Amino acid sequence: MKLQDKISLVVGGASGIGAAIAARFADEGSFVYATSRKPFDTESQQVIPVVADAGAPSDLKQVFERIRGEKGHIDVLVLNAGISEYAELGDITEGTYDRIFGLNVRSLVFTAQESLGLIKQGGAIVLIGSIADAIGPKGYGVYSASKSAVRSFARTWANELAPRGIRVNVVSPGPTDTAMMAATTDEVRAALTSMIPLGRMGRPDEVASAALFLASDESSFTTGAELCVDGGATQV
Repeated sequence: MKLQDKISLVVGGASGIGAAIAARFADEGSFVYATSRKPFDTESQQVIPVVADAGAPSDLKQVFERIRGEKGHIDVLVLNAGISEYAELGDITEGTYDRIFGLNVRSLVFTAQESLGLIKQGGAIVLIGSIADAIGPKGYGVYSASKSAVRSFARTWANELAPRGIRVNVVSPGPTDTAMMAATTDEVRAALTSMIPLGRMGRPDEVASAALFLASDESSFTTGAELCVDGGATQV
């Protein structure tokens, strides 16, 4: 029970990696608020679904006010909400850029900022990045740049929040077997798998295990770090 009696907020916790993180945190003893733009159900009584658009500051403000009224604080913040769109340089539009950076970066910044009055001394912030921050996948330049920004903010915030004992780290998944990945073609999945030394895609629960490590006291001397969960794709 690595998060016994902890209060966690998972922004973007309805499906895929976010849902796996919320469920794993609950299994480890945490009371979890999980947000999504649309109503959703959870299997655990320890996970409370909250309808809130991660891209709307007013929605997130209401979430924090609710938690403040019900629990008084949070111990762990996980920022998982994000989008990806394919667009090569010649096809990038202002809309493409604004959508991706708006959710992946702008929302992340101001949600983290809003949490400062609620997160306890000694708490943990876990940002969900991507190995795209370190590679150059064709057609995903804007997405990759947004995830590079996430990685950079983790370093800065780790430094700024260290006096409060708040640790900030990044989990960067590689290709992961989620519903979004299942919607791609067999050719795309085969190409992605071919670049992974372990020979398969990751599972959401494996990413959740990494997030649990960075959220728990097991990583008490780890801050500003990036933990790549990618089967070795960017490591060997």
